[in-house]
Amino acid sequence: MTENLALIIEDDEDLSDIFTNALHAAGYKVEAILDGKVAEERLTQVVPKIILLDMHLPHVNGATLLKQIHANDKLKNSRIIIATADSVQAEFYRGMASIVLVKPISFAQLRDITARFLNV
Repeated sequence: MTENLALIIEDDEDLSDIFTNALHAAGYKVEAILDGKVAEERLTQVVPKIILLDMHLPHVNGATLLKQIHANDKLKNSRIIIATADSVQAEFYRGMASIVLVKPISFAQLRDITARFLNV
C-alpha cells in the first residue's frame, strides 16, 4: 500500500480542491483525478490507503470504478469513501464502501473522518 496515499476521484474541481485540502490536513499525501478513465488507469498503478470516489464522472462512471476496485485484490485493504449528492444512491452503495457521504461534505467532516483511518 502506498503509504498514506489518498486518491480523490471527483470531477468537480472546486470539490476536488476542498477534498484535497481536507485530506492533506488529515495527514495524507493526496492525488486528485478529475476523470474516470484516468482514475481507472491510475488504480492499476497505485494502492491508496483511501479512495474517495464520486459516482458521476466523465468517461468511466463511479459504479464501474467501484466494481473494478472490488475485483482488484491489491485494493482489498483500501478504504473506499463514496461521495454522492443522491441520497437514494447513497443508501444503495452503503454496503459497498467503508463510508458513504452525501454531499455537501464539509472540510472538517471529511478531515475528521479520514484522520481515523491513518493508523488503521
